[in-house]
Amino acid sequence: MAATSRPITILIAALGGEGGGVLADWIIAAATAEGYPVQSTSIPGVAQRTGATTYYIELYPARATELHGRRPVMTLAPAPADIDVMLASELLEAGRALQNGYVTPDRTTLIASTHRIYTVEEKIALGDGRFDGERILAAARALARRAILVDFHRLAANTGAMINASLFGALAGSGTLPLPRAACEQAIRSAGKGAEASLRGFALGYAAAEGKAPAPAGASVSPSDVTPAHAHTLMQRVRATFPAEVHETIERGLTRLSDFQDEDYAALYLDRLEPIARLEREHGAAAKHELTGETARFLALWMSYEDVIRVADLKSRRSRFERVRAEVQAKPGEPVHIIEYLKPGVEEAAALLPPGLSRRLVSWAQKRGLMHKLNVGLHLNSSSVTGFLTLRLLAWLRPLRRRSARYAEEQALIERWLCAIAAAPDAGLALEIALCGRLIKGYGDTNRRAKANFLRIFDTLVEGGAVGDAGARAQAIRAARAGALADPEGRGLEATLAAQGVAPLPPQAKIIQFMRRPAAAPKTA
Repeated sequence: MAATSRPITILIAALGGEGGGVLADWIIAAATAEGYPVQSTSIPGVAQRTGATTYYIELYPARATELHGRRPVMTLAPAPADIDVMLASELLEAGRALQNGYVTPDRTTLIASTHRIYTVEEKIALGDGRFDGERILAAARALARRAILVDFHRLAANTGAMINASLFGALAGSGTLPLPRAACEQAIRSAGKGAEASLRGFALGYAAAEGKAPAPAGASVSPSDVTPAHAHTLMQRVRATFPAEVHETIERGLTRLSDFQDEDYAALYLDRLEPIARLEREHGAAAKHELTGETARFLALWMSYEDVIRVADLKSRRSRFERVRAEVQAKPGEPVHIIEYLKPGVEEAAALLPPGLSRRLVSWAQKRGLMHKLNVGLHLNSSSVTGFLTLRLLAWLRPLRRRSARYAEEQALIERWLCAIAAAPDAGLALEIALCGRLIKGYGDTNRRAKANFLRIFDTLVEGGAVGDAGARAQAIRAARAGALADPEGRGLEATLAAQGVAPLPPQAKIIQFMRRPAAAPKTA
Protein backbone atom coordinates (compact mmCIF):
# COMPACT_ATOMS: atom_id res chain seq x y z
CA MET A 1 0.00 0.00 0.00
CA ALA A 2 1.37 3.42 -0.90
CA ALA A 3 1.86 5.96 1.84
CA THR A 4 -1.07 8.35 2.25
CA SER A 5 -1.27 11.90 3.54
CA ARG A 6 -3.61 11.32 6.47
CA PRO A 7 -4.60 8.63 8.97
CA ILE A 8 -7.98 6.95 9.29
CA THR A 9 -9.88 8.50 12.18
CA ILE A 10 -12.20 6.37 14.35
CA LEU A 11 -14.44 7.66 17.15
CA ILE A 12 -16.24 5.30 19.54
CA ALA A 13 -19.08 6.43 21.84
CA ALA A 14 -20.13 3.83 24.43
CA LEU A 15 -21.96 3.75 27.75
CA GLY A 16 -20.54 2.46 31.00
CA GLY A 17 -20.16 -1.30 31.17
CA GLU A 18 -20.43 -1.87 27.42
CA GLY A 19 -16.75 -2.58 26.83
CA GLY A 20 -15.88 0.49 24.77
CA GLY A 21 -12.32 0.39 26.11
CA VAL A 22 -11.98 -3.27 25.19
CA LEU A 23 -13.23 -2.49 21.68
CA ALA A 24 -10.54 0.19 21.33
CA ASP A 25 -7.93 -2.27 22.60
CA TRP A 26 -9.01 -4.85 19.99
CA ILE A 27 -8.63 -2.33 17.18
CA ILE A 28 -5.21 -1.28 18.44
CA ALA A 29 -4.06 -4.90 18.86
CA ALA A 30 -5.18 -5.86 15.35
CA ALA A 31 -3.55 -2.79 13.80
CA THR A 32 -0.30 -3.35 15.72
CA ALA A 33 -0.17 -7.00 14.70
CA GLU A 34 -0.51 -5.97 11.05
CA GLY A 35 2.26 -3.37 11.40
CA TYR A 36 0.13 -0.22 11.06
CA PRO A 37 0.99 2.87 13.14
CA VAL A 38 -1.90 3.50 15.53
CA GLN A 39 -2.65 5.84 18.41
CA SER A 40 -5.60 6.16 20.80
CA THR A 41 -6.94 8.41 23.53
CA SER A 42 -9.99 8.09 25.76
CA ILE A 43 -12.28 10.72 27.25
CA PRO A 44 -14.10 9.42 30.33
CA GLY A 45 -17.75 10.33 30.60
CA VAL A 46 -20.30 10.14 33.39
CA ALA A 47 -21.97 6.91 34.51
CA GLN A 48 -24.83 5.48 32.51
CA ARG A 49 -27.05 7.80 30.45
CA THR A 50 -25.70 11.16 31.60
CA GLY A 51 -22.70 10.95 29.27
CA ALA A 52 -20.79 8.53 27.11
CA THR A 53 -17.17 7.49 27.37
CA THR A 54 -15.50 8.20 24.04
CA TYR A 55 -12.43 6.60 22.51
CA TYR A 56 -10.56 8.21 19.66
CA ILE A 57 -8.23 6.18 17.44
CA GLU A 58 -6.06 7.18 14.50
CA LEU A 59 -4.69 4.43 12.26
CA TYR A 60 -2.25 5.26 9.48
CA PRO A 61 -3.13 3.02 6.48
CA ALA A 62 0.47 2.22 5.52
CA ARG A 63 2.65 -0.28 7.31
CA ALA A 64 5.64 1.03 9.20
CA THR A 65 7.94 -0.90 6.89
CA GLU A 66 6.61 1.10 3.94
CA LEU A 67 7.34 4.47 5.52
CA HIS A 68 11.16 4.06 5.41
CA GLY A 69 11.75 5.38 8.90
CA ARG A 70 9.23 8.20 8.75
CA ARG A 71 6.53 8.44 11.41
CA PRO A 72 3.08 9.90 10.81
CA VAL A 73 1.88 12.84 12.90
CA MET A 74 -1.36 12.03 14.71
CA THR A 75 -3.72 14.11 16.83
CA LEU A 76 -5.04 13.31 20.30
CA ALA A 77 -8.63 14.49 20.02
CA PRO A 78 -11.42 14.20 17.44
CA ALA A 79 -12.51 17.18 15.41
CA PRO A 80 -15.93 17.74 13.80
CA ALA A 81 -16.10 16.93 10.10
CA ASP A 82 -12.86 14.94 10.42
CA ILE A 83 -14.10 11.44 11.37
CA ASP A 84 -13.90 8.52 8.96
CA VAL A 85 -15.66 5.92 11.14
CA MET A 86 -18.11 6.69 13.92
CA LEU A 87 -19.22 3.82 16.18
CA ALA A 88 -22.12 4.36 18.60
CA SER A 89 -23.26 1.68 21.03
CA GLU A 90 -26.77 3.12 21.33
CA LEU A 91 -29.08 5.17 19.11
CA LEU A 92 -29.08 8.37 21.16
CA GLU A 93 -25.27 8.31 21.20
CA ALA A 94 -25.42 8.26 17.41
CA GLY A 95 -27.72 11.28 17.63
CA ARG A 96 -25.19 13.12 19.78
CA ALA A 97 -22.46 12.41 17.24
CA LEU A 98 -24.67 13.70 14.45
CA GLN A 99 -25.51 16.84 16.41
CA ASN A 100 -21.86 17.52 17.22
CA GLY A 101 -20.82 17.32 13.58
CA TYR A 102 -18.80 14.11 13.77
CA VAL A 103 -20.77 12.50 10.95
CA THR A 104 -20.49 14.05 7.49
CA PRO A 105 -21.73 12.86 4.08
CA ASP A 106 -18.37 13.24 2.36
CA ARG A 107 -16.38 10.80 4.51
CA THR A 108 -18.04 9.22 7.56
CA THR A 109 -19.15 5.61 7.86
CA LEU A 110 -21.61 5.47 10.77
CA ILE A 111 -21.96 2.14 12.58
CA ALA A 112 -24.64 2.45 15.24
CA SER A 113 -26.85 0.17 17.28
CA THR A 114 -30.54 1.00 16.97
CA HIS A 115 -31.55 -0.17 20.46
CA ARG A 116 -32.33 2.36 23.18
CA ILE A 117 -31.26 2.80 26.80
CA TYR A 118 -33.51 5.57 28.02
CA THR A 119 -32.27 8.73 29.71
CA VAL A 120 -33.44 9.87 33.13
CA GLU A 121 -35.55 12.60 31.50
CA GLU A 122 -37.28 10.03 29.32
CA LYS A 123 -37.98 7.75 32.26
CA ILE A 124 -39.41 10.32 34.67
CA ALA A 125 -41.91 11.79 32.19
CA LEU A 126 -45.50 11.02 33.19
CA GLY A 127 -46.43 10.40 29.58
CA ASP A 128 -44.41 8.91 26.76
CA GLY A 129 -41.21 10.88 27.21
CA ARG A 130 -39.16 8.82 24.77
CA PHE A 131 -37.21 10.66 22.11
CA ASP A 132 -38.37 9.83 18.60
CA GLY A 133 -35.68 7.45 17.34
CA GLU A 134 -36.93 7.73 13.76
CA ARG A 135 -35.60 11.28 13.64
CA ILE A 136 -32.11 10.01 14.44
CA LEU A 137 -32.36 7.21 11.90
CA ALA A 138 -33.47 9.63 9.18
CA ALA A 139 -30.66 12.05 10.03
CA ALA A 140 -28.13 9.20 10.06
CA ARG A 141 -29.11 8.07 6.58
CA ALA A 142 -29.00 11.65 5.30
CA LEU A 143 -25.76 12.81 6.93
CA ALA A 144 -23.54 9.73 6.79
CA ARG A 145 -21.61 8.67 3.74
CA ARG A 146 -22.62 5.14 4.69
CA ALA A 147 -24.87 4.15 7.58
CA ILE A 148 -24.85 0.65 9.11
CA LEU A 149 -27.80 0.74 11.50
CA VAL A 150 -28.49 -2.58 13.25
CA ASP A 151 -29.60 -3.69 16.71
CA PHE A 152 -26.11 -4.84 17.66
CA HIS A 153 -27.18 -5.27 21.28
CA ARG A 154 -29.60 -8.03 20.28
CA LEU A 155 -27.02 -9.66 18.01
CA ALA A 156 -24.54 -9.79 20.87
CA ALA A 157 -27.12 -10.99 23.40
CA ASN A 158 -28.04 -13.89 21.14
CA THR A 159 -24.50 -15.20 21.50
CA GLY A 160 -23.84 -14.33 25.14
CA ALA A 161 -21.36 -11.62 24.11
CA MET A 162 -21.25 -7.91 24.87
CA ILE A 163 -22.18 -5.31 22.29
CA ASN A 164 -18.54 -4.36 21.72
CA ALA A 165 -17.98 -7.70 19.96
CA SER A 166 -20.76 -7.20 17.40
CA LEU A 167 -19.67 -3.59 16.82
CA PHE A 168 -16.10 -4.77 16.19
CA GLY A 169 -17.43 -7.31 13.71
CA ALA A 170 -19.39 -4.62 11.89
CA LEU A 171 -16.31 -2.40 11.78
CA ALA A 172 -14.24 -5.22 10.30
CA GLY A 173 -16.99 -6.14 7.85
CA SER A 174 -17.52 -2.55 6.69
CA GLY A 175 -14.19 -2.55 4.83
CA THR A 176 -13.23 0.87 6.17
CA LEU A 177 -10.02 -0.39 7.80
CA PRO A 178 -7.11 -2.24 6.17
CA LEU A 179 -7.42 -4.99 8.78
CA PRO A 180 -8.17 -8.56 7.65
CA ARG A 181 -10.83 -10.52 9.49
CA ALA A 182 -8.27 -13.01 10.79
CA ALA A 183 -6.27 -10.25 12.50
CA CYS A 184 -9.38 -8.91 14.20
CA GLU A 185 -10.40 -12.36 15.41
CA GLN A 186 -6.89 -13.00 16.70
CA ALA A 187 -7.06 -9.75 18.69
CA ILE A 188 -10.17 -11.09 20.42
CA ARG A 189 -8.55 -14.45 21.12
CA SER A 190 -5.47 -12.79 22.57
CA ALA A 191 -7.64 -10.89 25.07
CA GLY A 192 -8.53 -14.25 26.62
CA LYS A 193 -11.64 -13.99 28.80
CA GLY A 194 -14.94 -14.59 27.01
CA ALA A 195 -13.22 -14.99 23.66
CA GLU A 196 -15.55 -17.66 22.27
CA ALA A 197 -18.71 -15.67 22.96
CA SER A 198 -17.08 -12.52 21.61
CA LEU A 199 -16.08 -14.31 18.42
CA ARG A 200 -19.69 -15.40 17.90
CA GLY A 201 -20.85 -11.82 18.40
CA PHE A 202 -18.11 -10.62 16.05
CA ALA A 203 -19.29 -13.00 13.33
CA LEU A 204 -22.87 -11.71 13.52
CA GLY A 205 -21.71 -8.10 13.39
CA TYR A 206 -19.46 -8.87 10.43
CA ALA A 207 -22.36 -10.47 8.55
CA ALA A 208 -24.66 -7.54 9.39
CA ALA A 209 -22.16 -5.08 7.88
CA GLU A 210 -22.15 -7.16 4.71
CA GLY A 211 -25.93 -6.96 4.55
CA LYS A 212 -26.49 -10.57 5.53
CA ALA A 213 -28.95 -11.78 8.14
CA PRO A 214 -27.58 -15.07 9.48
CA ALA A 215 -29.46 -17.21 11.98
CA PRO A 216 -27.31 -16.80 15.09
CA ALA A 217 -25.93 -19.86 16.79
CA GLY A 218 -27.53 -20.16 20.17
CA ALA A 219 -30.25 -17.71 19.22
CA SER A 220 -32.60 -16.45 21.86
CA VAL A 221 -35.58 -18.63 22.52
CA SER A 222 -39.17 -17.73 23.06
CA PRO A 223 -40.58 -17.76 26.58
CA SER A 224 -42.46 -20.97 25.82
CA ASP A 225 -39.13 -22.76 25.34
CA VAL A 226 -37.94 -22.08 28.85
CA THR A 227 -41.11 -22.04 30.95
CA PRO A 228 -43.01 -24.89 32.65
CA ALA A 229 -45.77 -26.88 31.02
CA HIS A 230 -48.50 -24.63 32.44
CA ALA A 231 -46.86 -21.55 30.92
CA HIS A 232 -46.44 -23.40 27.63
CA THR A 233 -50.19 -24.04 27.64
CA LEU A 234 -50.79 -20.32 28.20
CA MET A 235 -48.63 -19.48 25.19
CA GLN A 236 -50.62 -21.91 23.06
CA ARG A 237 -53.82 -20.28 24.31
CA VAL A 238 -52.51 -16.89 23.19
CA ARG A 239 -51.82 -18.14 19.66
CA ALA A 240 -55.21 -19.82 19.43
CA THR A 241 -57.29 -16.96 20.84
CA PHE A 242 -55.67 -13.65 19.92
CA PRO A 243 -54.61 -12.13 16.58
CA ALA A 244 -51.02 -12.57 15.54
CA GLU A 245 -50.35 -8.81 15.67
CA VAL A 246 -50.62 -8.79 19.48
CA HIS A 247 -48.96 -12.13 20.26
CA GLU A 248 -45.61 -10.60 21.19
CA THR A 249 -47.16 -8.04 23.54
CA ILE A 250 -49.33 -10.61 25.29
CA GLU A 251 -46.56 -13.19 25.57
CA ARG A 252 -44.29 -10.60 27.15
CA GLY A 253 -47.11 -9.80 29.55
CA LEU A 254 -47.44 -13.47 30.46
CA THR A 255 -43.72 -13.75 31.15
CA ARG A 256 -43.77 -10.61 33.27
CA LEU A 257 -46.77 -11.71 35.36
CA SER A 258 -45.48 -15.24 35.86
CA ASP A 259 -42.31 -13.67 37.20
CA PHE A 260 -44.29 -11.20 39.32
CA GLN A 261 -46.57 -13.78 40.95
CA ASP A 262 -47.19 -17.17 39.30
CA GLU A 263 -48.74 -18.89 36.26
CA ASP A 264 -52.25 -18.68 37.71
CA TYR A 265 -51.89 -14.92 37.87
CA ALA A 266 -50.74 -14.94 34.24
CA ALA A 267 -53.83 -17.00 33.34
CA LEU A 268 -56.00 -14.32 34.99
CA TYR A 269 -54.34 -11.85 32.62
CA LEU A 270 -55.61 -13.84 29.63
CA ASP A 271 -59.05 -14.22 31.21
CA ARG A 272 -59.28 -10.45 31.41
CA LEU A 273 -58.06 -9.88 27.86
CA GLU A 274 -60.35 -12.30 26.04
CA PRO A 275 -63.53 -10.17 26.49
CA ILE A 276 -61.64 -7.14 25.16
CA ALA A 277 -60.61 -9.06 22.03
CA ARG A 278 -64.23 -10.18 21.51
CA LEU A 279 -65.45 -6.62 21.99
CA GLU A 280 -63.04 -5.40 19.34
CA ARG A 281 -64.30 -7.98 16.88
CA GLU A 282 -67.95 -7.14 17.62
CA HIS A 283 -67.33 -3.43 17.05
CA GLY A 284 -65.68 -4.22 13.71
CA ALA A 285 -62.42 -2.57 14.79
CA ALA A 286 -60.24 -5.66 14.67
CA ALA A 287 -58.26 -4.59 11.61
CA LYS A 288 -55.58 -2.80 13.62
CA HIS A 289 -56.12 -4.69 16.92
CA GLU A 290 -55.23 -1.44 18.68
CA LEU A 291 -57.73 -1.88 21.50
CA THR A 292 -56.52 -5.38 22.38
CA GLY A 293 -52.86 -4.43 22.04
CA GLU A 294 -53.04 -1.30 24.20
CA THR A 295 -55.18 -2.98 26.84
CA ALA A 296 -52.75 -5.93 26.95
CA ARG A 297 -49.79 -3.60 27.38
CA PHE A 298 -51.18 -1.47 30.20
CA LEU A 299 -52.89 -4.38 31.90
CA ALA A 300 -49.60 -6.28 32.18
CA LEU A 301 -47.88 -3.23 33.64
CA TRP A 302 -50.69 -2.54 36.08
CA MET A 303 -50.99 -6.12 37.27
CA SER A 304 -47.24 -6.16 38.01
CA TYR A 305 -47.41 -3.09 40.23
CA GLU A 306 -44.43 -2.05 42.36
CA ASP A 307 -44.76 -3.07 46.01
CA VAL A 308 -42.27 -3.84 48.76
CA ILE A 309 -42.21 -7.52 47.78
CA ARG A 310 -41.46 -6.74 44.13
CA VAL A 311 -38.76 -4.19 44.92
CA ALA A 312 -37.03 -6.55 47.36
CA ASP A 313 -37.17 -9.38 44.83
CA LEU A 314 -35.64 -7.34 42.02
CA LYS A 315 -32.92 -5.84 44.21
CA SER A 316 -31.79 -9.22 45.54
CA ARG A 317 -31.59 -11.17 42.27
CA ARG A 318 -28.31 -12.61 41.12
CA SER A 319 -28.71 -10.99 37.70
CA ARG A 320 -28.87 -7.58 39.35
CA PHE A 321 -25.61 -8.10 41.24
CA GLU A 322 -23.96 -9.33 38.04
CA ARG A 323 -25.23 -6.27 36.16
CA VAL A 324 -23.88 -3.91 38.82
CA ARG A 325 -20.47 -5.62 38.73
CA ALA A 326 -20.41 -5.29 34.95
CA GLU A 327 -21.37 -1.61 35.14
CA VAL A 328 -18.56 -0.77 37.56
CA GLN A 329 -16.20 -3.09 35.63
CA ALA A 330 -15.28 -5.07 38.75
CA LYS A 331 -12.73 -7.80 38.21
CA PRO A 332 -13.23 -11.34 39.54
CA GLY A 333 -12.56 -11.38 43.26
CA GLU A 334 -12.93 -7.64 43.70
CA PRO A 335 -15.52 -6.76 46.38
CA VAL A 336 -18.45 -4.55 45.38
CA HIS A 337 -20.63 -2.98 48.08
CA ILE A 338 -24.18 -1.96 47.12
CA ILE A 339 -26.06 0.43 49.38
CA GLU A 340 -29.84 0.64 48.92
CA TYR A 341 -31.43 3.96 49.81
CA LEU A 342 -34.94 3.17 51.02
CA LYS A 343 -37.66 5.25 52.65
CA PRO A 344 -40.51 2.92 53.60
CA GLY A 345 -43.53 4.43 55.30
CA VAL A 346 -46.71 3.44 57.07
CA GLU A 347 -48.59 3.00 53.80
CA GLU A 348 -45.99 0.63 52.36
CA ALA A 349 -46.06 -1.48 55.52
CA ALA A 350 -49.88 -1.41 55.72
CA ALA A 351 -50.11 -2.49 52.07
CA LEU A 352 -48.63 -5.88 53.00
CA LEU A 353 -51.29 -6.57 55.63
CA PRO A 354 -54.79 -7.97 55.06
CA PRO A 355 -57.30 -5.19 54.25
CA GLY A 356 -58.83 -5.03 57.73
CA LEU A 357 -55.52 -4.77 59.57
CA SER A 358 -54.24 -2.35 56.97
CA ARG A 359 -57.10 0.07 57.54
CA ARG A 360 -56.60 -0.09 61.30
CA LEU A 361 -52.89 0.64 61.04
CA VAL A 362 -53.41 3.59 58.68
CA SER A 363 -56.21 4.98 60.86
CA TRP A 364 -54.04 4.67 63.98
CA ALA A 365 -51.15 6.48 62.31
CA GLN A 366 -53.38 9.24 60.92
CA LYS A 367 -54.99 9.98 64.28
CA ARG A 368 -51.58 10.41 65.86
CA GLY A 369 -50.06 12.37 62.99
CA LEU A 370 -47.49 9.66 62.28
CA MET A 371 -48.10 9.06 58.57
CA HIS A 372 -45.13 11.18 57.55
CA LYS A 373 -43.09 11.10 60.75
CA LEU A 374 -42.55 7.35 60.45
CA ASN A 375 -41.13 7.66 56.90
CA VAL A 376 -37.53 7.11 57.95
CA GLY A 377 -34.75 6.86 55.40
CA LEU A 378 -32.77 3.62 55.52
CA HIS A 379 -29.37 2.66 54.12
CA LEU A 380 -29.27 -1.08 53.52
CA ASN A 381 -26.12 -2.86 52.39
CA SER A 382 -27.66 -5.47 50.10
CA SER A 383 -24.24 -7.00 49.38
CA SER A 384 -23.88 -7.97 53.04
CA VAL A 385 -25.34 -11.16 54.49
CA THR A 386 -27.77 -9.27 56.74
CA GLY A 387 -28.91 -6.88 54.02
CA PHE A 388 -29.32 -9.61 51.44
CA LEU A 389 -31.33 -11.83 53.80
CA THR A 390 -33.56 -8.88 54.71
CA LEU A 391 -34.43 -8.37 51.06
CA ARG A 392 -34.94 -12.07 50.44
CA LEU A 393 -37.24 -12.40 53.45
CA LEU A 394 -39.42 -9.64 52.00
CA ALA A 395 -39.31 -11.24 48.56
CA TRP A 396 -40.39 -14.59 50.03
CA LEU A 397 -43.68 -12.96 51.07
CA ARG A 398 -44.84 -13.29 47.47
CA PRO A 399 -47.25 -16.22 48.18
CA LEU A 400 -49.03 -13.95 50.69
CA ARG A 401 -49.43 -11.07 48.23
CA ARG A 402 -52.96 -12.11 47.23
CA ARG A 403 -54.13 -11.55 50.83
CA SER A 404 -52.66 -8.07 51.06
CA ALA A 405 -54.56 -4.79 51.07
CA ARG A 406 -52.58 -3.46 48.12
CA TYR A 407 -53.50 -6.48 46.01
CA ALA A 408 -57.21 -6.04 46.78
CA GLU A 409 -57.03 -2.33 45.97
CA GLU A 410 -55.23 -2.81 42.66
CA GLN A 411 -57.47 -5.64 41.47
CA ALA A 412 -60.66 -3.70 42.26
CA LEU A 413 -59.44 -0.70 40.29
CA ILE A 414 -58.31 -2.90 37.39
CA GLU A 415 -61.74 -4.52 37.22
CA ARG A 416 -63.40 -1.12 37.23
CA TRP A 417 -61.21 -0.04 34.32
CA LEU A 418 -61.88 -3.21 32.31
CA CYS A 419 -65.64 -3.04 32.92
CA ALA A 420 -65.68 0.53 31.64
CA ILE A 421 -63.85 -0.56 28.47
CA ALA A 422 -66.30 -3.42 27.91
CA ALA A 423 -69.31 -1.14 28.49
CA ALA A 424 -68.23 1.46 25.92
CA PRO A 425 -70.77 1.81 23.06
CA ASP A 426 -68.11 2.04 20.34
CA ALA A 427 -64.50 1.06 19.74
CA GLY A 428 -63.22 4.66 19.71
CA LEU A 429 -64.46 5.38 23.23
CA ALA A 430 -63.29 1.95 24.42
CA LEU A 431 -59.78 2.71 23.18
CA GLU A 432 -59.64 6.09 24.93
CA ILE A 433 -60.71 4.44 28.19
CA ALA A 434 -58.12 1.71 27.70
CA LEU A 435 -55.41 4.32 27.18
CA CYS A 436 -56.22 5.75 30.61
CA GLY A 437 -54.14 2.82 31.88
CA ARG A 438 -51.14 4.92 30.83
CA LEU A 439 -51.82 7.15 33.84
CA ILE A 440 -51.03 4.38 36.34
CA LYS A 441 -47.30 4.29 37.01
CA GLY A 442 -44.59 4.67 39.58
CA TYR A 443 -44.74 4.07 43.31
CA GLY A 444 -45.16 6.09 46.48
CA ASP A 445 -46.32 9.68 45.95
CA THR A 446 -46.04 9.34 42.17
CA ASN A 447 -48.42 6.39 42.17
CA ARG A 448 -50.86 8.17 44.49
CA ARG A 449 -51.01 11.23 42.22
CA ALA A 450 -51.39 8.99 39.16
CA LYS A 451 -54.33 7.15 40.69
CA ALA A 452 -55.93 10.40 41.80
CA ASN A 453 -55.81 11.66 38.19
CA PHE A 454 -57.14 8.33 36.91
CA LEU A 455 -60.07 8.36 39.35
CA ARG A 456 -60.81 12.01 38.60
CA ILE A 457 -61.21 11.23 34.90
CA PHE A 458 -63.27 8.14 35.62
CA ASP A 459 -65.60 9.87 38.08
CA THR A 460 -66.28 12.81 35.77
CA LEU A 461 -65.93 11.69 32.16
CA VAL A 462 -65.93 7.88 31.97
CA GLU A 463 -68.62 7.00 34.49
CA GLY A 464 -69.96 10.49 35.23
CA GLY A 465 -72.42 12.42 33.11
CA ALA A 466 -70.27 15.44 32.25
CA VAL A 467 -70.33 14.55 28.53
CA GLY A 468 -73.17 12.52 27.03
CA ASP A 469 -72.26 11.84 23.39
CA ALA A 470 -69.82 8.93 22.92
CA GLY A 471 -67.69 10.73 20.35
CA ALA A 472 -67.48 13.91 22.40
CA ARG A 473 -66.73 11.88 25.52
CA ALA A 474 -63.85 10.13 23.76
CA GLN A 475 -62.36 13.49 22.78
CA ALA A 476 -62.84 14.83 26.31
CA ILE A 477 -61.13 11.78 27.84
CA ARG A 478 -58.23 12.13 25.40
CA ALA A 479 -57.78 15.80 26.29
CA ALA A 480 -58.06 15.14 30.03
CA ARG A 481 -55.51 12.34 29.83
CA ALA A 482 -53.09 14.61 27.97
CA GLY A 483 -53.59 17.30 30.60
CA ALA A 484 -52.91 14.87 33.42
CA LEU A 485 -49.74 13.56 31.77
CA ALA A 486 -48.47 17.06 31.07
CA ASP A 487 -48.78 18.31 34.65
CA PRO A 488 -48.07 16.02 37.64
CA GLU A 489 -49.71 18.48 40.05
CA GLY A 490 -53.11 18.07 38.37
CA ARG A 491 -53.64 21.69 37.33
CA GLY A 492 -53.63 20.78 33.65
CA LEU A 493 -56.23 18.08 34.25
CA GLU A 494 -58.49 20.42 36.22
CA ALA A 495 -58.26 23.07 33.50
CA THR A 496 -59.28 20.50 30.90
CA LEU A 497 -62.19 19.29 33.01
CA ALA A 498 -63.32 22.87 33.65
CA ALA A 499 -63.70 23.27 29.87
CA GLN A 500 -66.24 20.43 30.04
CA GLY A 501 -68.20 22.14 32.81
CA VAL A 502 -66.77 20.05 35.65
CA ALA A 503 -66.51 21.92 38.94
CA PRO A 504 -62.90 22.12 40.15
CA LEU A 505 -61.79 20.31 43.26
CA PRO A 506 -61.31 22.36 46.42
CA PRO A 507 -57.71 23.17 47.40
CA GLN A 508 -55.96 20.30 49.13
CA ALA A 509 -54.71 20.80 52.66
CA LYS A 510 -50.95 20.68 53.00
CA ILE A 511 -48.84 20.36 56.10
CA ILE A 512 -47.14 23.56 57.21
CA GLN A 513 -44.25 23.17 59.59
CA PHE A 514 -43.20 26.18 61.63
CA MET A 515 -39.55 26.37 62.59
CA ARG A 516 -38.36 28.29 65.63
CA ARG A 517 -35.93 31.03 64.68
CA PRO A 518 -32.55 30.61 66.39
CA ALA A 519 -31.87 33.08 69.13
CA ALA A 520 -29.72 35.96 68.02
CA ALA A 521 -26.20 36.02 69.38
CA PRO A 522 -25.69 38.71 72.06
CA LYS A 523 -24.01 41.84 70.84
CA THR A 524 -20.59 42.58 72.19
CA ALA A 525 -19.39 46.01 73.12
